[in-house]
Amino acid sequence: MRTLHHQWLDPFSRKVRIALAEKKLAFEMVAENAWEESSDLAALNPACDVPVLVDSNGAVLSDCTAIAEYLDECHLEPPLLGTELLVRAEVRRLVGWFDVKFNRDVTIPLVGEKVFKRQIGIPGGPDSNLLRIGYGAIREHLDYIVWLVERRKWLAGETFSLADITAAAHLSCVDYIGDVPWDAFPQAKDWYARIKSRPSFRPLLSDHLPGIPPPKHYADLDF
Repeated sequence: MRTLHHQWLDPFSRKVRIALAEKKLAFEMVAENAWEESSDLAALNPACDVPVLVDSNGAVLSDCTAIAEYLDECHLEPPLLGTELLVRAEVRRLVGWFDVKFNRDVTIPLVGEKVFKRQIGIPGGPDSNLLRIGYGAIREHLDYIVWLVERRKWLAGETFSLADITAAAHLSCVDYIGDVPWDAFPQAKDWYARIKSRPSFRPLLSDHLPGIPPPKHYADLDF
């Protein structure tokens, strides 16, 4: 059985969970606290971070994009990177956009301050300056999603891809804490609703962190 070492509300782990489910591959999950020293996790990944996938053939893989591309090459259907050269380049560009820029601008300031800081045990409440940065940046990113979906069926083109998975994985973490202004961006909301209704995404909607419940709309497909 494949085993995914992951962290709850980690967008990179969620990205791999969705990719595995899109490929209809069975897997078990082992939750890790990546900020704690773990000899078991270090033995799998010297960087001591998640996600880490131990495949059914014994291969051990880390880095969410490396894992997703490995899965796409091993299991051809459905293709998550696209079949045309320029589409694949656009998928990779948008994967980088959300995993680097969105993560830096939005996920870390909002989810990091409101959730991970508390889990790690850092004293004090969320940094109001970082929250303000995150609240402003998420509107810019939602504007960009609207710009994309006005011109394409999905973010990178006419087919659902790893770009959509990556963006939705990050947004799902921010949505868990109720900080996505969906009503101000109805086209982005419609795009997210299409992803939210996919069977691969629904297990994420049942995630619940102890002491940090999601808002009521989080698991609602008709939010």
